[in-house]
Amino acid sequence: MTTLENRPNTALLVIDVQNGNLEGAHERDAVVANISDLVENARRERVPVVWVQHSDEQLEKGSAGWRIVPELKPTDKEPLVEKHYADSFDGTTLETVLSDLGIGRLVVAGAQTDECIRATLHGAVVRGYDATLVSDAHTTEDHQEWGAPPPDAVIAHTNLYWTYHRAPGRTAGTVSTKEVSFGDSS
Repeated sequence: MTTLENRPNTALLVIDVQNGNLEGAHERDAVVANISDLVENARRERVPVVWVQHSDEQLEKGSAGWRIVPELKPTDKEPLVEKHYADSFDGTTLETVLSDLGIGRLVVAGAQTDECIRATLHGAVVRGYDATLVSDAHTTEDHQEWGAPPPDAVIAHTNLYWTYHRAPGRTAGTVSTKEVSFGDSS
């Protein structure tokens, strides 16, 4: 259970599903389809969908690469948080957005597994949130030329360690898209 008081609600947090991040990403189309299913289910269940959009030198704000992929369309009523660092909480309005919505539990999907997904998951738990990673709804590019394992291994390893991650008074874990329940902490 979250350590945040008076925060009983759950939100779907969709991180950096931008053209530049998903171009060449591992199993891009399947991951985007799973995220689309999660968004539809959250909307149907009246669970807030919070979008995060990164910008930096490689993803210049307003550029084609910076835009959210065309298959996923945030509504005007869904919060969109702009960020410049890997952890979606650092230097952003995310904490305020989640607090205003009474959110204590996050269901996380998006990109890049080995940077922004990991940083945000850890940032959430450190700040007192429960954080569930959707195991088949996050992806990354191939960074082997810089010494990283292949993308499927990065994703599998992240799923493995997040399945067993624990912190006092908070829960973590992974579930597949089909197993996501916005109503409980599993």
